[in-house]
Amino acid sequence: MSNDNTMTFHGRVGTKVELREGGVPWVLFRVASTPSYFDAATRTWRDLETIWISVKAWRSLAQNAAESLEVGDPIVVIGKVRTEKWTTQDGQPRESTVLEANLIGHDLTWGVTKLQRVDRQPPAAARNDGTVAALAELEGESVETPAA
Repeated sequence: MSNDNTMTFHGRVGTKVELREGGVPWVLFRVASTPSYFDAATRTWRDLETIWISVKAWRSLAQNAAESLEVGDPIVVIGKVRTEKWTTQDGQPRESTVLEANLIGHDLTWGVTKLQRVDRQPPAAARNDGTVAALAELEGESVETPAA
């Protein structure tokens, strides 16, 4: 039995999916989901508060996501829940929950996609993947970088 927290999240891509190179290709982007319910009293659909989550993917999944996803696309993500921690330039500790993706796909409830297979060479091992700086950037903050 595994101690990892696996989660399925569906929503719409909320930020640009940019491929980052830090030895191993990776992406970090935000996905938004707005649950809704039918209000029988008014006979209308009502939206609840939007939920945002950061999604991180590695290697070929990252490369394929960067080439396939655009802001606004409806997607489904399955992965493991992780907490990333960092310190801002003014010394404030921060943390963010990240869904480290094992699978990303378009939500076909909203349309169709066609799979195009790609052949890529395996990447080298990562040294510093830059996750902390990318999370801070998504949160609109600057981050203190440790000395090498």
